[in-house]
Amino acid sequence: MDKVTPTYGGYSNRIVTTESFVCKVSEKLSLEGVAPLLCAGITTYSPLRKWKVGKGHKLAVLGLGGLGHMAVKFAVAFGAEVTVLSTSANKEDDARKLGAHNFVNTKDAEQLKKYAGYFDFIIDTVSAEHDYTMYFRLLGINGVHICVGLPPTPIQFSGFALMGGNRVLTASSIGGLPETQEMLDFCAEHGIVSDVEVIDMAYINDAYDRILKSDVKYRFVIDMATL
Repeated sequence: MDKVTPTYGGYSNRIVTTESFVCKVSEKLSLEGVAPLLCAGITTYSPLRKWKVGKGHKLAVLGLGGLGHMAVKFAVAFGAEVTVLSTSANKEDDARKLGAHNFVNTKDAEQLKKYAGYFDFIIDTVSAEHDYTMYFRLLGINGVHICVGLPPTPIQFSGFALMGGNRVLTASSIGGLPETQEMLDFCAEHGIVSDVEVIDMAYINDAYDRILKSDVKYRFVIDMATL
């Protein structure tokens, strides 16, 4: 009987598999910046492609974190007018550095009023409880609210806010392998990677504490040489 050895999944140094399960990464891209593309990247790329977001569209990114910062980069590259919606006013500079054209502090009622019925799409990356009804009212006729972040409790909203304007509420999980390869090729063509902080394995507990405090821009990546 062969000696049994443990497997380490994503922490393995190497994995043998058939090529149909493998994606090719361009040498133009930094590996540390690519790693989160296989999660946050494809999670936001897939629905933007599905709904054909592009030039002439007004898209809002709700939440500027690991998912949100990738949604901004992709939507800008697709040619959409991009607005970041955030409860944190201090994120405006970061939003604009990422390419966002506008920023709305959602705690400011006057700012929200200016964008009533304005957007064609909202991509919602927030995983905490929030007021869906308020955001539906920012969508125009046939506007689409796309959930890629889900709160831990059931979603509640006013049916009238969704029905008014013939709005759509939908969600997206992640993409398949062909679409992931498409995303990686698009990233290589446009120089897109995730904004990351590379850490040693020994720092993992501290990193987790910082995640709980939203103190990361915008993904931690573990240097596997330190395992």
